[in-house]
Amino acid sequence: MSYRTEEVAYVQPAEPAAGARTAQQRTTAEYRALDAAHHIHPFSDMGALNRSGSRVIVKAHGVYLWDSEGNKIIDGMAGLWCVNVGYGRKELANAAYRQMEELPYYNTFFKTTHPPVIELSALLAELAPEPFNHFFYCNSGSEANDTVLRIVHRYWATQGKHSKKVVISRKNGYHGSTIAGGTLGGMGYVHEQMPSKVENIVHIDQPYFFGEANSSQTPEEFALARAQQLEMKIREIGAHNVAAFIGEPFQGAGGVIFPASTYWPEIERICRKYDVLLVADEVIGGFGRTGEWFAHQHFGFRPDLITMAKGLTSGYVPMGAVGLHDRIAKAIIENGEFNHGLTYSGHPVAAAVAVANLKLLRDEKIVERVKTDTGPYFQKKLRDTFARHPIVGEIAGAGLVAGLQLAEEPASRKRFANGVDVGGVCRDFCFNGNLIMRASGDRMLLSPPLVISKQEIDELVSKAKNAIDATATQLGIS
Repeated sequence: MSYRTEEVAYVQPAEPAAGARTAQQRTTAEYRALDAAHHIHPFSDMGALNRSGSRVIVKAHGVYLWDSEGNKIIDGMAGLWCVNVGYGRKELANAAYRQMEELPYYNTFFKTTHPPVIELSALLAELAPEPFNHFFYCNSGSEANDTVLRIVHRYWATQGKHSKKVVISRKNGYHGSTIAGGTLGGMGYVHEQMPSKVENIVHIDQPYFFGEANSSQTPEEFALARAQQLEMKIREIGAHNVAAFIGEPFQGAGGVIFPASTYWPEIERICRKYDVLLVADEVIGGFGRTGEWFAHQHFGFRPDLITMAKGLTSGYVPMGAVGLHDRIAKAIIENGEFNHGLTYSGHPVAAAVAVANLKLLRDEKIVERVKTDTGPYFQKKLRDTFARHPIVGEIAGAGLVAGLQLAEEPASRKRFANGVDVGGVCRDFCFNGNLIMRASGDRMLLSPPLVISKQEIDELVSKAKNAIDATATQLGIS
C-alpha cells in the first residue's frame, strides 16, 4: 500500500453531555489511590500531591477539559503550550490510525526512509523561513536542544575550528529537562538537583525588565544592556572558544518574558560580529503562538538553527525537530557521518500526525487568524481588564500567549517578597474556578489553543480576573 495523504473531512466532535459516563471504569478515589501508589509526576512534590490527590482528566474537546467528576475546565495553557489546533481533531486521529495500519514503525538508520517523514520535511521547508530546508527529528523539545548541541559542535569541527565549544545561554531560560537541556536552561532550582552538568555551557542575565531593571532605565535601554552582556561574555571567554548562543525568542516557562525591541537585533549583531551561531529555541513559540509561524519572525531576527516540538504535532503524539540553515546543513551533509540519532527519529506515525496538524494550521489559516483577529483581541482584552488592577504590574505577550506579573505595588515595580507563594495561591484559585492558568513564580501564564474563539477568550479572561481578584482579597489588597 502506498502512503495516503488525502484529506479527511473534519466533523466537529460533539461535546460530552452533562453527567455523561466517560470511558473510565474506576471511581475518582480509586484512580487517585493508584496514581499515588505507582506514578511519579514531573516537577512535583509527590508527598503533598499524594495527600491532596491528583485531578483526573478524562476528556477534552476544543479548548475544554473534563475531569472524572464532570467539571468542565477551560484550558488556558493548551496542555503544556502545545495543543495548538485544539482537542478532538479527527484529522489527526485518522492520520495516526491510517499510518499505524500501513507502517506503524520503521527507523531511518539503515539507509532507509519512509513517506511520512519525507512529506513532513518537504512541508516544513515550505513553512519555515527560506534558508531552512533540512530537518533532524527526535521526540521532544529537550531532545531537540540536546541535538542542537551535537550539530553545533559538529559544524565547527567541519570548519576546522575545534576550540569553539562554549555555548552561552541565559539565566531563567528553559531548554528542557535532560542533563544537556537542563544545563542549557538557567533555572537554579533545576541545577541544584543536577550536579552532573554538561561542560562548556555558561549563562548571562535574562532581559526581565519588570523584575531586574533599575528605576532610571527604559525598557529599551535595559534590553540593550542585557543584550550587550553577550558581547562581554564572548570577549571574556574568547571568540575563538564560543560556538553558539541559544535563547527562546520569548521566555516561556520563565514567565512569558518579552524583551523590548532593542534586544534581539543587538544579539544578532553580536553573534555575526564574533562568528557565533545563533540558536532560536522555538519549542514553545513555534507554529503560530505569536501570530507568526515562528516567534523569531515576530522579533525580527535570523537564527542559524531552530529547535521545535510541541506545536509540531499539537501534542497529539511526541515529536521534536531541529531546523538547519542551509549553510549549517551543507557542512553536516558534506563532511562524513553525523554520529547522532534516536530509535524514534522521524517516527512514521508522529510524522503523519505532524503533516496533518501543519496542514490544518496552514489550510484553515489558524496562524493568520491569531495574528490579525483572535491574538489582538486577546491582548486587548487582557490589558483592558487588568490595566488598573491592584496586584497586576505588567501584561506581556503577543498573539495567544501572555504573562501577567503579580506585584505588591505595580506602579513602582515592587514585587511580593513571597511571590512564589502568591503565584501558587492564584494558580489554585484558577484551578478551583475551572481554569488552567500556570504560575511561574509571581507571573501567571496563559497560552490557550490557537483555535480559541472570542467568546471563549471572554470566558478565559473573566475566570482569570476572578482568580486574581480572589488572590488580592486573600492578601488584604483591594
